[in-house]
Amino acid sequence: MQRWMLECCSALLAGENLGFHWLIFRSRSPGLWGACTMLLDTVSEEELKRRVAEELALEQAKKESEKQKQLKQSKELDQESAHEQLTRAILRERISSEEERSRAKHLIKQLEEKDRVIKKQDEFYKQQLARLEERETLGGAGGSRAQRPTKGLESAEFYKVTTEQYQKATEEVEAKFKRYDFHPVCADLQAQILQCYRQHTHQTLSCSALAAQYMHCVNQAKQGTLEKGG
Repeated sequence: MQRWMLECCSALLAGENLGFHWLIFRSRSPGLWGACTMLLDTVSEEELKRRVAEELALEQAKKESEKQKQLKQSKELDQESAHEQLTRAILRERISSEEERSRAKHLIKQLEEKDRVIKKQDEFYKQQLARLEERETLGGAGGSRAQRPTKGLESAEFYKVTTEQYQKATEEVEAKFKRYDFHPVCADLQAQILQCYRQHTHQTLSCSALAAQYMHCVNQAKQGTLEKGG
């Protein structure tokens, strides 16, 4: 009987359902029943403490993990922001440098061309004036007085034609240089990038696609200029 009661107590401590047997156990051995229930209360309290400690440890670990995750995200955002600021500065510098180089190159080329054309026209004009003076000299020395008015009219007409030719050539030169007006490289994309940076000051990744398109456009324009020999 004592062995049976001990088995019942062990089963009770283990959390098993004794059914009708617990009434017999309690009535026949109240002392053992009391000791068994006291032991059960003690075990339950220890189990509760253990579970509470585990829950607290898990909660602390979860908070620590979340904190580490937030720190990592913050660090990544800081790095991303710094990288974007650097990329943005480099891009602006490249845009400015490309514009300055293109503008300087264009102006130098334009001045050289204009100087060449002016020298050519000046030489042509000098030659025509020399011929005009030569014809006037020959006409005055070898012709009769009756022929001089005719020679004078021819010289005046020749001078008029020469002047008109020079004026026409000058106008053609001016028209030619008007066609050489400077236009910034990839101006549309450049304007879109600057507008995007203004609209997304703290989200510059939104402008990365436009930046890539602009750099591709600039490289293509540069390649085209090299192929044309400009």
